[in-house]
Amino acid sequence: MSDFLEKGWIKFPYDPVLAEWVGHAFPAARASVTDPAHAQWLDCEGTWFIGVDALENDPKGRVGCSGPLSGQAMDYISAQYGELPLHKGQVSVIYPDYPRPRRGESESAARYRLKRDGAHVDGLRPMGPDRRRRVDEPHAWILGIPLTDASANAAPMVLWEGSHKILRAAFERALNGYPRDRLHKVDITDIYQAARREVFDTCPRIELPAKPGEAYLLHRHCLHGVAPWGDGASAGPDGRMIVYFRPEFSGGVAEWIESD
Repeated sequence: MSDFLEKGWIKFPYDPVLAEWVGHAFPAARASVTDPAHAQWLDCEGTWFIGVDALENDPKGRVGCSGPLSGQAMDYISAQYGELPLHKGQVSVIYPDYPRPRRGESESAARYRLKRDGAHVDGLRPMGPDRRRRVDEPHAWILGIPLTDASANAAPMVLWEGSHKILRAAFERALNGYPRDRLHKVDITDIYQAARREVFDTCPRIELPAKPGEAYLLHRHCLHGVAPWGDGASAGPDGRMIVYFRPEFSGGVAEWIESD
């Protein structure tokens, strides 16, 4: 765990227990992509199925005829953070030519997606016409589980190693002095953007491709994004498909800033 807390990420090798779960989850995830109920999630001119809450799993991660989501990654997470109920997984699918502009996206935002991998910290949702940010979703951790085989340059996860330390310190400064029950209302936009620039200048950018049966865990404050679809990249007809779990702390933003 010390390496995880130092670097802000860890990758788990092939795990047959997880691979069995993937075998059950993949058909459900594939079905979600063409489900009319999720049609709004196909964006970036057809190059990204965002798939929020698209996987029909229960709070233990059971999907289809699978058992609970388990294996070395979940054992590792439970040892650090305890067990949290899982939301419906995000089924994120990237297709060739990603990224194209997202619906309603400004030219500068589209350029940021292309040049900076759309780098962000999860849970800081932009609000209102000025897109000011607050901690809207105090996630405990982020787990990525690949469901399809794809080449290493097929829009892999990207992260900035050590960025969680810079961003956590920035968030602590932004939230300092506010009542614990008001932390979710604090505007953190300016300090977040300044910290993000510091990360780009000082932290190594790492691409994190993975195969079915493998997984990776990101610290909740880690700056991350998705690389563009590379020249000559390949994936099957189902694209580069990854399911993400990011359950929320029961203690809200206070626990989000205070926990390891």
